[in-house]
Amino acid sequence: MPFQVPRGTADLLPEDTRLWRYVESLIHRLCEKFNYEEIRTPMFEQTELFNRGVGETTDIVEKEMYTFQSRGGDSLTLKPEGTAPVVRSYVENKMYGDPNQPVKLYYVSPMFRYERPQAGRQRQFHQFGVEAIGSHDPAIDAEVISLAWSFFKELELSGLSLEINSVGCPTCRPLHREKLIQYLTPHKEELCKDCKSRLERNPLRILDCKVDRCREIVQHAPTITEYLCGECDSHFEQVKSYLDELGIPYLVNPRLVRGLDYYTRTSFEIMDESIGAKSTVCGGGRYNGLVKEIGGPDQPGIGFGLGLERLMLALKGKGIELPYPKGIDFYVIALGEAPARMRVKILQMLRAAGFRAETDYMERKMKAQLKAADRLGARYALILGDEELNQGIVQVKNLDNGEQQEVMIDHLIENCKELTKKNWEM
Repeated sequence: MPFQVPRGTADLLPEDTRLWRYVESLIHRLCEKFNYEEIRTPMFEQTELFNRGVGETTDIVEKEMYTFQSRGGDSLTLKPEGTAPVVRSYVENKMYGDPNQPVKLYYVSPMFRYERPQAGRQRQFHQFGVEAIGSHDPAIDAEVISLAWSFFKELELSGLSLEINSVGCPTCRPLHREKLIQYLTPHKEELCKDCKSRLERNPLRILDCKVDRCREIVQHAPTITEYLCGECDSHFEQVKSYLDELGIPYLVNPRLVRGLDYYTRTSFEIMDESIGAKSTVCGGGRYNGLVKEIGGPDQPGIGFGLGLERLMLALKGKGIELPYPKGIDFYVIALGEAPARMRVKILQMLRAAGFRAETDYMERKMKAQLKAADRLGARYALILGDEELNQGIVQVKNLDNGEQQEVMIDHLIENCKELTKKNWEM
């Protein structure tokens, strides 16, 4: 029996990677406009980084991490999310001492979570993330949200909605926690097994539970927005004001919490309905205590994570075709032994000039080669036989309209540039 791809993973075939490269190039261009610089962290980190950074009571840490022991006895984990590794690097490399503050970073990287595979949710998935570390200014919250919103706008994805909330801070959370426990305790036996254990350890996680009965119970639970301290309330109002200035529509969802323990104050999700039930395609928020928790100075931060697999499903669900390059420019057809040798040089000339070019390596007849050129979406065929080679020419055939002309080999590149220029102008 042949080998198969592991459950929860997928091959990205050439027809897929063309689309992925287009989206990734958009990410790089957009982040450059916002002055975010790329960072690349290892595929695995010390397990304790995620235990402390993500939170021991989160589903990620309790159920979903791929953890293994190295030959040296260290506990290592394939990264299940991107923020904790970026913050670790920020601390280790003393980026807090950089004169350019805040430090603005982004990444595109595989992540790994052991969960039940479903549409847009794989055990190995790819995430685009942004982190801005070092500023308390509510304007940076709005900028991070604006970057995510601009990304979807560039892709012409419509029908999205932005939900925002404030999840408070260590000053105002204790009172909300107390009220939440008081509300949930009478319903303890109705909660799922996980939420029963969370009730005393981390009741806020219950608000993020996906079990139907738990979701029904928390519908009338006390919200954090009822207990925000003055500073958190003021910060949230300013974030909303900046979003209004930017013309970004939003809905305040007082029950919105994120699935990671490090979030404080601003929390947000961008939702889409094209991939089945209403689904999150981007989520993020502030993590003002995370840098200190990981061993650095007490620096604030905010960021988001966006799953590319879910994004691709959303694009497909809305029938959006992105304008990434398709087909090739020239297909070189050589008929005869000497022309077959010459085609190698012609291919090199074309590719050096920036053209996408291909030839036949299967020793097929001319008719079969023309069919191959058509399958590849070639715009022109360059036909070279013994007679053409003796005359120092190439037959250039337009595969859209069938027109054909002779071009001197010595002037081939100049003519090809002129041909393609005219073709694009038509």
